[in-house]
Amino acid sequence: MVSPKLFSRLASQRVWITLLLLLGLCLLAWLGTRAAVVDGTTVQAKGLIRSVQFSGRVATLARVDIGSTLTARVAQVLVREGAQVRADDVLVRLESDELHAAMGQAQAAQSQARARLQGLRSTGRMQTQAALAQAQANVQAARADVARTRQLVTQGFLSPARLDEAQRSLEVAQAQQDSAAAQVQANAESGTEVSQAQAQLDTAHAALVAAQARLGQTVLRAPDLARVLVRTVEVGQIVQPGRVLLSLALDGPAQIKAQVDERFLSQLAVGQTATVVADAFADQRLTAKVSYIAPAVDAQRGAVEVTLTLDKEAPGFLREDMTLSIEVETARRESALTVPLAALRTSPGAAEDAANVLVVADGRAQLRSVRLGVRSLQAAEVVSGLQAGDTVLLGGNAAAGQRVRLREVASPVATSSAPKTQAGAAGAAMTNAMGR
Repeated sequence: MVSPKLFSRLASQRVWITLLLLLGLCLLAWLGTRAAVVDGTTVQAKGLIRSVQFSGRVATLARVDIGSTLTARVAQVLVREGAQVRADDVLVRLESDELHAAMGQAQAAQSQARARLQGLRSTGRMQTQAALAQAQANVQAARADVARTRQLVTQGFLSPARLDEAQRSLEVAQAQQDSAAAQVQANAESGTEVSQAQAQLDTAHAALVAAQARLGQTVLRAPDLARVLVRTVEVGQIVQPGRVLLSLALDGPAQIKAQVDERFLSQLAVGQTATVVADAFADQRLTAKVSYIAPAVDAQRGAVEVTLTLDKEAPGFLREDMTLSIEVETARRESALTVPLAALRTSPGAAEDAANVLVVADGRAQLRSVRLGVRSLQAAEVVSGLQAGDTVLLGGNAAAGQRVRLREVASPVATSSAPKTQAGAAGAAMTNAMGR
């Protein structure tokens, strides 16, 4: 039989256990109805800038490789890397003794051909004309002799053989006359002798011009005002055609060449403003404009070449092939309702300008569809679906219909500008911003 004292103790323990169970159930019920604390921000009208950021390199308007068209030994190299040269400045001289001798031979051949032509036109022409006159006189004398001989033969004073001899003499005289006449014709301005002599003179002149040209090729000159970028030749080397001896950057406006991911092609357009920062001179910010977008995409890189030109003359610290960090402003809104990208919820297969956000209303999270406009790296323009003053939730911790307690956070800046300090960070930040 249980004693009254033990019974009283057991009853007291049951009461306490019941109270603890009730307290636990109440705590669980309170935790189940307690609102979750979620970060959110108020939708406001702000300025919004969208930009594309990438790396590029300095490129001159034209780059020229200087080489030899002859196989020869280098006699002089008159420039060094980095030197400024003007048009027709001598850069390299090649040995030219053999070519000087060849030009001398060509000059002598030309002089000989010219003298022959001049001789044909002067003394030669006079000699042939005198020979023709002599031949014509001989023909007349032979004809007279034939006439006298025929008369004497008729009278019986001479034999017929003497007449035959006189006629043969006339034929010889006529042949000599014909030959002299042909020689006169050949020495005429349109005759064969003069034409051949003129052809020989032309050939000799062409050979002289070729010799002079080859001699001129032993001197390599600057094509225009330029700067020497690369020198790969030294005195004494044997150079051959096709080998690059010097690389020159012709004077002209500096350009910037960049390979931009094709994903951003739809955002780029000629005339857009860009900010340029040299990684080695991060405190020197330059402005430029997009001047050309290549019509084709590099299939291997998946990139399109973009050319930019500086608004002002290139500063002295810019050098050929220097790495630059570039930010091109592709869209701007002076005042637009913006939401942080962290507030957007997208569904697979949804349109690019469609998204959902969670809006706080009556202490609960409500799902709302919005249509988007311009996006920057941190925020997006809301074209429809929200009004100024609405509060949107950030992150993915809350669900539609859930009770929430708002923890207000500042909205991020709605721009995507590059850092202004730390040379190493400038280019890295821009590259990372592209999402490569």
